[in-house]
Amino acid sequence: MISAPSGAGKTTLCTALRQTRDFVYSVSCTTRPPRPGEIEGEDYYFLPVEQFRAHVEAGEFLEHAEVHGNFYGTLRGNVLGHLQAGVDVLIDIDTQGAATIRANAHQTIRDALADVFIMPPSREELRRRLVKRGSETPEQIERRLTNAAREVARWRDYRYTIISGSVEEDLSKFRAIMRAERYLSRRFADVEF
Repeated sequence: MISAPSGAGKTTLCTALRQTRDFVYSVSCTTRPPRPGEIEGEDYYFLPVEQFRAHVEAGEFLEHAEVHGNFYGTLRGNVLGHLQAGVDVLIDIDTQGAATIRANAHQTIRDALADVFIMPPSREELRRRLVKRGSETPEQIERRLTNAAREVARWRDYRYTIISGSVEEDLSKFRAIMRAERYLSRRFADVEF
C-alpha cells in the first residue's frame, strides 16, 4: 500500500512502478470525474454515486472512503485473487483506506501487507507541486493542503516512510523496501528442508 497527501508524488511513483512486472496494480473505483488523460479501467473505474453505493451495500470493497468530496474504494475480489495466487498487488490509497486495510482480519491481507507513506519534503513544495499539476482551482488546492496536514500526521501508522525527492529517488527507495519485504521469513512459510 502506498499513501501520500495529494501532490506528494504517489501517483507518479505508482505510474513508474506500473511500467514493471513486479506488481499487479489495483485499479480503484471513484465517483470523481476523470482528469485529462485518465483511462477508464486503467487509472480508475469511474462510477456514478449510485453504483458505488451498490458495491458498498454488497460488501464488495476491501475499503472505501470519502476523500476531497468524492468516494473511493478498492474491490476486495481483485486484490485477494492476486494475493492468493502469489502475486504482489500495488494499492494507491489514502490514509483512511490504509487504516481500514491495516485492520482487516483476513490472514492473506495481513500477511501480504507492506505499507509505505510518501512524505512531501515541505508544505511549500507540496503547494508548488499541486499548482504545477494545474488540475485544481485555488480553493481545491487549499482544501488539499488542509487535508494534507491531517494525512501527514498519520505517517507513523506506516511501516515505512519515504521523504519524496525526485521520481528516480522515490522509485529506488520503494524498490529497496520491496526487496527487503520479499525476503521476510514469514513469506517462506511453505518452504521445507
